[in-house]
Amino acid sequence: MERTLSIIKPDGVKRGLIGEVVRMLEQNNLDIVAMKMLHMTKKQAEGFYAVHRERPFFESLTDFMSSGPAIVMVLEGDNAITRYRDLMGATDCREAAEGTIRKAFATDIEQNVVHGSDAPETASFEIAYFFNRFEIIR
Repeated sequence: MERTLSIIKPDGVKRGLIGEVVRMLEQNNLDIVAMKMLHMTKKQAEGFYAVHRERPFFESLTDFMSSGPAIVMVLEGDNAITRYRDLMGATDCREAAEGTIRKAFATDIEQNVVHGSDAPETASFEIAYFFNRFEIIR
């Protein structure tokens, strides 16, 4: 079993899409083993996205991610990272495949409803950023 981090971003929470995203996770056999709502500060968002610090979109991304509440989850399942990334769809919703979260709900490349870890090492860092071992069931 593999674990990955999922975030329903502030745009998804604001638009009332939590249930829709969770439904899609469950339909795709991705088990939620931890979940909470939080509102990241700008500093927390900068720490989480530190790998992108030198990228031109860093400021707008961290502003956006600290603009409202988000849902953070730990997902578990066989090949969870790849399966969740496939379910999320392309970062640019215009390029996302039918049946993906971003194709169904995203409005642009930044406000694209969800985030997911891209590799096992990233997943380990991202999960530990938001959850301690007592908060993860299993």
